[in-house]
Amino acid sequence: MAVVTGAAQGIGAAVASALSEAGAKIAALDLDDHVHRLADEVPGAHPYRVDVRDASAVTAVIDAIEREVGPIGILVNVAGVLRPGPAATFTDEDWRQTFAVNADGIFHTCRAVAGYMITRRAGAIVTVGSNAAAVPRVNMAAYAASKAAASMFTRGLGLELAGHNIRCNVVAPGSTDTAMLRTLWQNTDPADARTTTLEGDPAAFRTGIPLGRIATPGDVADAVLFLASDHARHITLQELLVDGGASLRS
Repeated sequence: MAVVTGAAQGIGAAVASALSEAGAKIAALDLDDHVHRLADEVPGAHPYRVDVRDASAVTAVIDAIEREVGPIGILVNVAGVLRPGPAATFTDEDWRQTFAVNADGIFHTCRAVAGYMITRRAGAIVTVGSNAAAVPRVNMAAYAASKAAASMFTRGLGLELAGHNIRCNVVAPGSTDTAMLRTLWQNTDPADARTTTLEGDPAAFRTGIPLGRIATPGDVADAVLFLASDHARHITLQELLVDGGASLRS
């Protein structure tokens, strides 16, 4: 059974669908009420509305999933927010909320699930991070820092849990065709924004995408599915970049 956070749309919904197609029962978590719609679209999906920023709420929902759906064997952390802006004028609230979801939320879900996995001496945890954690991006310092924190936490957790046969890995997408990416394009003609994303923007010290395409949520979900599966049974503490080569493996 797999728990997927941020499952209402985008990468989270694609991950839930991919895991379901592979035969897993899904506990779909999201703050957005649209998560209930996922149950109609994804066989075996059980929706739970929860705010990953709330530690006690996360613990309660994980306990409920164990009782109502079954033993959790996979956790995929997808829930995330992007609040772009210059670091020198970034507000305290934007900083706090960026970390509350992108870092604290992952800590809350991993801590709640880890105890059950340790008891059963089995499990796989995959965190969806970002290539921004490895390469500085203009107006994305807070987002990048929160994703770097999430990545290092996941890998550190993996080191602690390896002796319990629990694997922890990170999938780090680049530009992916989601609502989050389109928020970065909202003040730009979509065609121009897409071209700039693909070809790069020297003024922002940003390379393009060598493969010449923007990822789909399914591209990221496929990488998650691999790392969560027995095909990756000897892989842990790793970060897999799914960005078409955009980070140049920085």
